[in-house]
Amino acid sequence: MKQAIMVSPGKIEFRKVNDPGPLKENEVLLRIRKIGICGSDIHVYHGEHPATPYPVVQGHEYSATVEAVGEKVTGIMPGMRATARPQIVCGKCGPCRKGQYNVCQELKVEGFQAPGCAQDLFIVDKDKVIAFPDTMTFEQGALIEPAAVGAHSTSRVTDIKGKNVVVSGAGTIGNLVAQAAKGRGARKVLITDISDYRLDIAKRCGIEHTVNVSENSFESAVTSVFGEEGFQVGFDAAGVQSSIDVLMKNIEKGGEIVILGVYSEKPVINMHYLMEHELKIIGSLMYRHEDYEEAMEMLSSGKISTEPLITRSYPFEQYDEAYKYIDSQKGKSMKVMIDV
Repeated sequence: MKQAIMVSPGKIEFRKVNDPGPLKENEVLLRIRKIGICGSDIHVYHGEHPATPYPVVQGHEYSATVEAVGEKVTGIMPGMRATARPQIVCGKCGPCRKGQYNVCQELKVEGFQAPGCAQDLFIVDKDKVIAFPDTMTFEQGALIEPAAVGAHSTSRVTDIKGKNVVVSGAGTIGNLVAQAAKGRGARKVLITDISDYRLDIAKRCGIEHTVNVSENSFESAVTSVFGEEGFQVGFDAAGVQSSIDVLMKNIEKGGEIVILGVYSEKPVINMHYLMEHELKIIGSLMYRHEDYEEAMEMLSSGKISTEPLITRSYPFEQYDEAYKYIDSQKGKSMKVMIDV
């Protein structure tokens, strides 16, 4: 089978390797169809991901068809459309024993600390597999992974239903967080960014309220959208100091702010302000299996729209060209797909 391996930053080699196998009794063999390139993949391409050694086979958000199953696998059959969680966990540490395996103390992620799916065939454990209906496209299937980030982060707050929400950062993840918040019953959702391109994509995905904070006041946008009600929940998907600053300054007292953006520099938090406003700052990492299931349901039911997110697709043999295209667009691309 063919395989793409990043041997060093910016250098991808294509190899012919043996098909994986044989299957263990609880394993599933997937034939990879589509792979999405995410921001973390781009960091690996540029040698800027601190937890990824080289060489590495990338690919962690993907769709596939089931090729074969182990003898003890039930509920999953050849021919089904499917994807799978890319987490490798120990199952023994404190977080794992509490069901929080997404923050396993020995967590490894396929495509980063373990080989990913950038190849024809890929073996996964049955308990990581999510089958999705034939009514969903393979592009939608590949977006279950980032949509699960949105499903998980929006479940981290006490109860989002009926509350006003601000999402800072309108990239793919921020967009999907905003859509998941709407899908969970948020009253109004405002998404902010400094890119009109990204904000236009958000509108096309059904996020009615947007503001470019490089051209307009965050405070005035909040007043315009929410009036005297203000907002009670904030999501930082931007990962910059100014983002956490304006969310903390403007959120209702007692509000909750979920952090899921990746900060390149450590932010400064005014702990006195946090204390006196009794704010809650909540971390959110990846997802659990139920988040994958919920993301799949939101996608299949139309609560989450993905077509506007897909900027372009490249054949597998042009994997490197996909990265060059993303670099050349300077923020004017969202999700680029690899067609395996």
